[in-house]
Amino acid sequence: MYNVQHYIKIYNQRNHKSTTPHTPKIPTTRLLCECDIYTSIYDNDPQMKAVMENYNRQASERFKEYDERMNKNRKECKEQCDKEIQKIILKDKLDKELTEKFATLHTDIQNDAIPTCVCEKSLADKTEKFCLNCGKTMGGVAPGWGLVSGLVYAGWSQYVATTVAKAATNAGIKAGVKVGLVNVTKIVTELSKDTLVEIPSIEMLETLTTGISADNVTLSGIFNTLNSAMTGKYNYDTYSQFSMWIQNLAGNHRLYTRRYPTEVAAVETAFDNAKTGILTKAGNATSSLTTGITASIIAIVVIILIMVIIYLILRYRRKKKMKKKLQYIKLLEE
Repeated sequence: MYNVQHYIKIYNQRNHKSTTPHTPKIPTTRLLCECDIYTSIYDNDPQMKAVMENYNRQASERFKEYDERMNKNRKECKEQCDKEIQKIILKDKLDKELTEKFATLHTDIQNDAIPTCVCEKSLADKTEKFCLNCGKTMGGVAPGWGLVSGLVYAGWSQYVATTVAKAATNAGIKAGVKVGLVNVTKIVTELSKDTLVEIPSIEMLETLTTGISADNVTLSGIFNTLNSAMTGKYNYDTYSQFSMWIQNLAGNHRLYTRRYPTEVAAVETAFDNAKTGILTKAGNATSSLTTGITASIIAIVVIILIMVIIYLILRYRRKKKMKKKLQYIKLLEE
């Protein structure tokens, strides 16, 4: 104010013609002390108080949820970090083990040869390979062997049955003819006791009955066979009387069947007994052989089953080991 008045005074000294009023100005000063700017007009408002309380409550809930979410995320992050650390540790451990194993392998490398690795197989691998090869062999050979054995056994059984039946029949024929010739000479001797009749020997009569069939091994059949063999051959010989008696008895069976029933039945009994004896012996031998074959087949089947079980166990162990190795390799690749 002093500067302004002084300037006006100087200016008035230069311009004597101009007049200026000498009324001093009254400055107007406005002060804010009449009202308190820090006093809130909403402190006593109940609606505003309710709004503020609701806001504070929601804010506290939001902060609480945020803290819980952050704690959960921190926990998950920590677990993930622990898993990654375990993977890294396991990977380092596997790398170290593989490095040690590769270092222990015996390799034979030459300049002009392909690198080869000499590794000793375990007993389980050798056993598995042996069982696998044996299983393949038995799997290929067993069906063929069973088929061939079945055919051979069937053919052999048929051959044995035919041979045994033939042998039994021949034995029955021989025994029946022998008993029949003895009874023939006995009957002729008793019937011709009043006359002189030369009786041939049993050996000679057996030559006359050669080729007799099993159906003719009866006393009447033997008489007919002798009649056919002696007719025209012994009519004028020493045994002509015997030949005549044979012709008469062969033409009339009643002359001896009623008087000598025991001798008639003895021929058939001798034939049946001899035949049955041979068949019984052959049956016992065949049964023993069949039992041996059956026992051998059962033993082979049991051995094959044991080998298959061993192979399956070793195969399962090998698959389990390979699965574990694949998991390790997959983990290393990750």
